Amino acid sequence: MFPLRLQKHSLIKRLFINSCVIALAFAANATVVQPTAKFMVQWTHQQSFGLVHLVALPTAIKSVIAFLLMDLTYYYWHRANHRFLFLWRFHNVHHIDPDLDISTGFRFHVVEIVLSAGLRVFQIALTGISLGTYVLYELVYQANTLFHHSNIRLPIWTERWLNTILVTPRMHGIHHSQVQDETNSNYSVIFPWWDKLHQTLRLNIPQSEIEIGIPAYSSPDDNKLQHILLAPFQKQRDYWRKPDNKLVERNPAILGEGLTQMVDFSNTSITPNLSLKTE
Repeated sequence: MFPLRLQKHSLIKRLFINSCVIALAFAANATVVQPTAKFMVQWTHQQSFGLVHLVALPTAIKSVIAFLLMDLTYYYWHRANHRFLFLWRFHNVHHIDPDLDISTGFRFHVVEIVLSAGLRVFQIALTGISLGTYVLYELVYQANTLFHHSNIRLPIWTERWLNTILVTPRMHGIHHSQVQDETNSNYSVIFPWWDKLHQTLRLNIPQSEIEIGIPAYSSPDDNKLQHILLAPFQKQRDYWRKPDNKLVERNPAILGEGLTQMVDFSNTSITPNLSLKTE
């Protein structure tokens, strides 16, 4: 199976570093997030609290509504992580990975995972989701996170079809671009509909033209384990400028027609066609 993007860095080193970050994230999820979620699911069930308890509907319909609302509220949480500096300090750890594959999908700073417990409280209190539907949502959420972070090149017609119902690798690859306008798009996790609804969908950038990461954190030292863990607590850089102060911008000549039209290959070289501007 052909890769969607060329890997530019040592896979073994990246996997070791990402595995360490992931281990801390998993520990926080197991000891903070999931116990909090379990408590909230039990409480909302006992109190008949949440939207699905307000009207008499078949159980299946309630489950669908709760599932969709969980995914929609996660879209808003993801946007908030990009919008608010305090949250972005931690979410940036996910984005400074210089390559993109399934290990990136679980590479989150431990503090971001702990903070997401608050999101779970809100989501479950809002929806009143049942335990079975919550477990199903978690499984689908994690599975599609791995899928859309993967480096798998699907046939373009297959991915275009899949992308009508799921977030796919080409769609999410754009979200990991070093160009700020591209990173600030494609926030959905399971269903792409939320980006379409909020006009944050971008599909017209060939993967060969995307440089993965955050410009200001693109040196090898920035992806050493100690820096990854400490970076959120240090003075933040001008994220979208390279160390030489050049702003990363996209050459519009390589863009496909229409923001929401998924494209495959560029007519230019395999080297990302970016322009660097000093102001």
